[in-house]
Amino acid sequence: MSRERAAAMIERQGKDCADLGSPLYGALLGRVAEDVRAGGPCADAVAGYEDAPRDDVVALRLLGGVHALVLSGRAPGLAAYYPSAGGSFDPDRPGACWPAFREAVAAELDWVRDWMTRPPQTNEVGRANLLIAGLLAIARTVRLPVRLFELGASAGLNLRADRFRCTDGDFSWGPADSPVVLEETWGGAPPGWLVESAREHPDIEIVERRGCDLTPLDPASPGGALALRAYLWPDQSDRAARLEGALRLASRVPATVEAIGAADFLAGVRPVPGTLTVVWHSIMRQYVPAAEWARVEHELDRLAAEGTQDAGFAHLSFEPCPAGGPRFQLAVRLGASQERVLAGAHPHGLPARPVTA
Repeated sequence: MSRERAAAMIERQGKDCADLGSPLYGALLGRVAEDVRAGGPCADAVAGYEDAPRDDVVALRLLGGVHALVLSGRAPGLAAYYPSAGGSFDPDRPGACWPAFREAVAAELDWVRDWMTRPPQTNEVGRANLLIAGLLAIARTVRLPVRLFELGASAGLNLRADRFRCTDGDFSWGPADSPVVLEETWGGAPPGWLVESAREHPDIEIVERRGCDLTPLDPASPGGALALRAYLWPDQSDRAARLEGALRLASRVPATVEAIGAADFLAGVRPVPGTLTVVWHSIMRQYVPAAEWARVEHELDRLAAEGTQDAGFAHLSFEPCPAGGPRFQLAVRLGASQERVLAGAHPHGLPARPVTA
């Protein structure tokens, strides 16, 4: 029964991957599910995780471990089908790569089992599209240097989001020479408030960059960079290009990510005169236990109450919508004011679409 549960969850993830633009993973996960039911090497790989909660994304852990094999040169047969390693995937022959995938899992089971212990950390650079929009929305009201704090920051790539360039038709914001370019950010129709704020604020001064994560990755280390690359989907070259640019930026722009839980991290944050303290996060809330998230909300309320006109506070989140509205939404809270939903977006951040003005 547990094996069937695992297989069903893997199938569901496969459909999600296909819907989100990865036909390779959509094709592979359907066959992984069949192999789990049959007691094959994929069943050995996920053994002990059959009853894991859905948010543990067991399928993505498996895929990340195998992708790391490919990127490390340990699965040359499978690399022939992975665009991230110079191979190619033929959607008209979706099953062609399956024998090589199954063989790689069987041959490197210890490697894959080790990766199964790691929660996926994509540190999705595209989500900065929403976070930047939130910063520019706040800049219309508060003109102070920003102290930036990120919850669930992973490798801290999005702590450098002000150094990314966003473009969409005639709209652009950010350094023209940025190695990270987020294109078609609003599907051709950026909201008027964003265009106006981008014109008034061609840059945003960030004077402090700090984040937290239970298991932070070091983007400057070979292991950290491999993990970040491995958790991307190998047939999505645009995401890979954005990641490579963000890794280059991370080597030039300092930021600190502490190995600590979100609530304990926030407990040490206070508004500072002459600055705006901004706390942001993107698609991480689902991984935080309810009891700890209640503590996070308490700390956010404390910061909002402590904020003043000269020592401001804002909270930006790009998270799944709790009920109604777009599936993933950008919400902004400035000081003690009510939270406003400004936009919805694809879970990878591109494109976004306005919800309110």
